Amino acid sequence: MPRSVNHVASRARRKKILALTKGYFGSRKNVWTVAKNTWEKGQQYAYRDRKVKKRAFRALWIQRINAGARLEGLSYSRLMGALHKAGIEINRKTLADLAMNEPLAFKAIVQQAKNA
Repeated sequence: MPRSVNHVASRARRKKILALTKGYFGSRKNVWTVAKNTWEKGQQYAYRDRKVKKRAFRALWIQRINAGARLEGLSYSRLMGALHKAGIEINRKTLADLAMNEPLAFKAIVQQAKNA
């Protein structure tokens, strides 16, 4: 009896990976083993960098808040401590946006934190 292999399924599986690596350079797009390894490594980078992205944005927000706070005569840590003490609950993303785009509103928040 001849050996039975499900070639349709295995070819479909390979074609799916090769379609996902379309646009890659050289043999990374058309050699099955290289394409598979490249795609898998890309998935690892994507998983890792979804977490790194959050860290990077938080660092950016902190830098922007610090720059705005320094204009008001405070450091970042003293500003955040004053906000906490005053009971002003505003997240870093919003605070950084205010520091960049609405300096008057940011200044008002800083004054409120200083006075409390």
